[in-house]
Amino acid sequence: MTDAATVFLPESVQHVEFWAKSLTQVLGEISGSPVPCAVLNEAPAELASACADDLWIVCACSGGLRGEMGLRLTPASIMWLAQRFTNEPPTPEAELAPEHREAVAELLRQVAGQVAAALKADWGDVQLRLAPCSGVPSWSASSMLWLRLGEDPALAALVEVRLSVALVAALREKTATEVSSGSVVARVRTDSLGSVNLDLLMDVDLAVTLRFGSRRLQLREILDLNPGSVIGLDRQVEEPVDVLLDGRLVARGEVVVMEGNYGLRVTEVAPGSG
Repeated sequence: MTDAATVFLPESVQHVEFWAKSLTQVLGEISGSPVPCAVLNEAPAELASACADDLWIVCACSGGLRGEMGLRLTPASIMWLAQRFTNEPPTPEAELAPEHREAVAELLRQVAGQVAAALKADWGDVQLRLAPCSGVPSWSASSMLWLRLGEDPALAALVEVRLSVALVAALREKTATEVSSGSVVARVRTDSLGSVNLDLLMDVDLAVTLRFGSRRLQLREILDLNPGSVIGLDRQVEEPVDVLLDGRLVARGEVVVMEGNYGLRVTEVAPGSG
């Protein structure tokens, strides 16, 4: 059975292509020769399974475009990229060191700067903040793609790319708005990577959060908390509760009790969520 998280969407492909082109540009400027980078919609057979030595980088998008993207690099791919970024001789058998990881992190930060500039025409000011992650990101991946860098597939560097539900939703919302206005219908990609089959997404598990309210507290108030303390929220009892999907408001409703458990009766669905 196909893993729903590996289902790709045209908007995801277009976004990852920005990263592929920027990687090619940055590495090409350093090496003085083109470094091809292809976007793949299926996991390459030569991609090693996840392990403790993998490098995970999370890119948080804010500003005009919001969401998260995760990048996974195997030790072999870390070495491949680090040596080219630092102009070291390509020696795959070299021992992986912390400075190789730091070099790749710096490379990706430079690439992110190129991507942000490329996104500005459609999204305005976008901030891309990259940070290492200890493992698989906690947020749900709505789409997965892969990057292959290099001429020879057997010796290429591979990057696994995971796009969060929030990021894919933002990309799709932008495309839907453009299509409905008739301004850039041609940008909806239905090229060789195929068409979208939404049925494959129906079994994806997503974390839903109920928000009863919020309140800002001073540090001294937090330090004074004890068992039995009561914190007043900014919402009246009769007001509906928010339903959040990956931090995004999708519905509102009223709290009910179902067989001893809390439940929610939906009274309102947010625009664009139905």
